[in-house]
Amino acid sequence: MIRDYFVLGIKNLRNRRIRSWLTMIGIFIGIASVVALISLGQGLKGAILSQFSEAGSDKLVVQAAGLAIGPPGSGVIRPLTEKDADAVRRVTGVNLVAERLIRIARVEFRSQQNFLILGSLPTDKSRALVTSVMRLEVESGRLLTPNDASKVIVGNDLATKKIFDKKLVVGDKLIINGRNFEIVGVMTRLGNPLFNQLILMNDKVMKDTLGIIDEIDIMAVQVKPDADILKVAEDIKKELRKSRDVKKGKEDFSVQTPAQAVEALNKILSYAQWFLVGIAFISIVVGAIGIMNTMYTSVLERRREIGIMKSVGARNSHIFTLFLIESGLLGTLGGLIGILLGVGLSQLIVLSMGAILGPNIIQAEYPLLLIAGSLGFSFVVGSAAGTLPAVQAAKLHPVDALRK
Repeated sequence: MIRDYFVLGIKNLRNRRIRSWLTMIGIFIGIASVVALISLGQGLKGAILSQFSEAGSDKLVVQAAGLAIGPPGSGVIRPLTEKDADAVRRVTGVNLVAERLIRIARVEFRSQQNFLILGSLPTDKSRALVTSVMRLEVESGRLLTPNDASKVIVGNDLATKKIFDKKLVVGDKLIINGRNFEIVGVMTRLGNPLFNQLILMNDKVMKDTLGIIDEIDIMAVQVKPDADILKVAEDIKKELRKSRDVKKGKEDFSVQTPAQAVEALNKILSYAQWFLVGIAFISIVVGAIGIMNTMYTSVLERRREIGIMKSVGARNSHIFTLFLIESGLLGTLGGLIGILLGVGLSQLIVLSMGAILGPNIIQAEYPLLLIAGSLGFSFVVGSAAGTLPAVQAAKLHPVDALRK
């Protein structure tokens, strides 16, 4: 019996092909958006977790807090200083402290100017910590040595994209803040887009070039293997409160553990993802209204057919089930098309992001729950939208139906 309902439902949809396709547009656009957004969001979360796991779970990030203008830690009212770095080094459980500067500066190449991000490399033993966290390697040329005075290495985008009129290569000369530098290396493409447009130079050279005396934008802190990272983080906060003469709860700095960083990023991504999914649901609601309208029209057009079915013994429940299944099929077919479109759209975005950021940076994920849930939800939406028209069809009196 159920099989007959589905056969009749499919036959009726085929007889009204154009109307059926137009009715499903809202559903499959909405479902496509939901599938694409959630699959990309899951893939992005996976990529972020991968980046953090590769950087290591034994590292903390310390930076000044407050309203910053520019890259993280820079441009704050009260930056970190060497005194703060020494306070962090005194904490039991701290293995290494790498001091970093990240600033925006005027860069000139062949009379063309641009404002780009400069990053410093420590020249002490903490240098290895920074290069390992960044996974710093060169595609051409060489890495900087601690003794390089007027040398820089540049991010991959500066050598593969036209940030200037000409792509940069090893041997090119740059003028940074009025000082001449030679490019000795081009970095391999990295997962963090910021790094791909970065210009790296040694710490002392950067301070001299930009006139920085005693400022630190960000500190990477490596914790000893046997130390409790959460306890070390709390101890660092205590020492920095003493060093910067601030009370608990009034801190003008932040100490972030890997778990906190991942949690914060996951929250931001989740909020953004569900906000966009909410917008996509508007399309699904529009699709549901379209299904309801189509089914009401179908009831009006098929009054005679309903009258004949009732006159030969069809019950109200039979008519109701037929129209309900028909509307459910509209939702399901719209959902199926939407899933296929969503998968295709997310793969297109992955390929586009791969071309920009490098291969395998982001991969879309398609959990079975997402696919099955989208298909089931489509059927529920279609069936719910068709409930009132189905009730109207079931209540038709056979005599009244045959008269029209």
